[in-house]
Amino acid sequence: MEVKVNDVQEDRLADFTTDRRVLALSLLACCAGAVSAVVALLLIKLIALITNIAFFHTISTRTTSPAHAAVSIWTVLNPVIGGLIIGLMARYGSSKIRGHGIPEALEAILIGRSKIGPKVAVLKPLSSAISIGTGGPFGAEGPIIMTGGALGSLLAQFFHLSSAERKTLLVAGASGGMAAVFGTPVAAVLLAVELLLFEWKPRSFIPVALASATAAALRVPLMGGGALFPVSPHAALGIEGLLIAFGVGITAGLASGALTNLVYGFEDAFHRLPIHWAWWPAIGGIFVGIGGVIDPRVLGVGYETIHQLLRGEILGTALLGLIIGKSLVWSIALGSGTSGGVLAPLLMMGGALGALEAHWLPIGSPGLWAVISMAAMMGGTMRSPFASLVFTLELTRDLNLLPALLLGCIASEMVTVLLLRRSILTEKVARRGHHITREYSVDPFEIHRVGEIMTRDVFTLPASMRTSEMIAEMSKPGGRLARKQGACLLDENGKLAGIVTQSDILRVLERRQESDPMLIEVGCDDLVKIHADDLLRDAVVKMLENDIGRLPVVDREDKTKLVGYVSRKHLMAARQRWYEEEHVRERIRRFPRMSPQQNI
Repeated sequence: MEVKVNDVQEDRLADFTTDRRVLALSLLACCAGAVSAVVALLLIKLIALITNIAFFHTISTRTTSPAHAAVSIWTVLNPVIGGLIIGLMARYGSSKIRGHGIPEALEAILIGRSKIGPKVAVLKPLSSAISIGTGGPFGAEGPIIMTGGALGSLLAQFFHLSSAERKTLLVAGASGGMAAVFGTPVAAVLLAVELLLFEWKPRSFIPVALASATAAALRVPLMGGGALFPVSPHAALGIEGLLIAFGVGITAGLASGALTNLVYGFEDAFHRLPIHWAWWPAIGGIFVGIGGVIDPRVLGVGYETIHQLLRGEILGTALLGLIIGKSLVWSIALGSGTSGGVLAPLLMMGGALGALEAHWLPIGSPGLWAVISMAAMMGGTMRSPFASLVFTLELTRDLNLLPALLLGCIASEMVTVLLLRRSILTEKVARRGHHITREYSVDPFEIHRVGEIMTRDVFTLPASMRTSEMIAEMSKPGGRLARKQGACLLDENGKLAGIVTQSDILRVLERRQESDPMLIEVGCDDLVKIHADDLLRDAVVKMLENDIGRLPVVDREDKTKLVGYVSRKHLMAARQRWYEEEHVRERIRRFPRMSPQQNI
């Protein structure tokens, strides 16, 4: 027999909830990605301009590094001046420009309903350019993620969109900015999924992917194409090499935990200072300047130093000095609340750690282990292993290292998950009083049906029953109505006519009516109903929208045929079932006992 299913039923049983609005969102996301690419170019040029003015005393937008400048008094003064300006901008402009960008984007998504004001969109890139241009040991990716997100959010606010749709455009702008800065569109999408979207839905994934691809395409004419850190392909690693890669990942995970504790240790130290937080970036700038005098490579973005590490050009004690120096100046500066990103510093510190370990490893070059450790450091610190893996592949184009990168990133995340309660990103949000869970799973309300939890033994009463009879039954100790919160009402044909609750009866008693109405007259006959094959999510939505705690379950073809009853208690039972599946451990089978064979 052929079963005919109407359009509503088809939508209800579809794999995804995405509808045609994704087309409009995708168009807006492409616009956000294009704007983010242009803003990324402007940010990079602005950083270069400030760097040239501060360290080389020339007006130029040619990209250069503070490490090439002669060490002088300006090496110390520049970071202090930059920190002072940023502190004043944060105090009198917007305090949201403080930090490295991603926690602020997370907070806007989870707490601010994905609304970011225009002030942040202007001040964040400007403050970051000042911070990095005056020697701050940061990357441009965090600020551009926040700036791109702000632009996407602003664009969304001009249209009639839901909070979830605004979130999609915010993340689209953020991923577009990252794709434009690094030329890593796939990693930008994965980072969005692992860090910002908090969901895996075509409704959000498709627009974000299109925004990232748009930004990456525009990056070619704006900033040039190709890998940011191209290296000569390494030979694929065998079993021994993969085991070592796993060990390198563990080391990177331990280092990630140490860095996270170091950053927030310095932040706590700044909080204990008896001065206003606006002065903290300038104090942090003093230590950045001193670190720059000792080793100028710790200043600025450091892309050139990262590339040297991946090519194996930095060796020996210089690696140890780079690790210690960069870790300290970055942690102090970030703890002071200045503006800057975390990705580029993590790449440098991870790469230096891997190159240093190469001196004691039996196989491979310093450049090989620098690549693997770099990815593992990012994956462990940010708790985003897949984004880190693909990010490294897109930066280097060395596909032979895919298995080693996978093992390194997973090992690093394993260590940090076991050692740290929160990542370097979510710790800042948690300190502001908001908890974020990074585990994505399917809600049981999205997969279980009403028919699985409803009771089929429904308590019913005749619709024509008088109120006085029900009151008398309710007052009897141990009576059949003594502990009932309500009942479904059936007409003389056994069809569902309404529902009555104890609250309805209490209202009758409060009015002290002389008449004795029937239950159908005091109860509700305009029922909100549910079907057995509806999702539990649908039942929750109907209860919330109508402010009710129970729903009659009716046949889909005959709306008056009562087949069951579902209440809040049943919904909680479904949640309890999910909890038991997670936490109740049991042995299903036992190994057979081996007894010695008997001689025959």
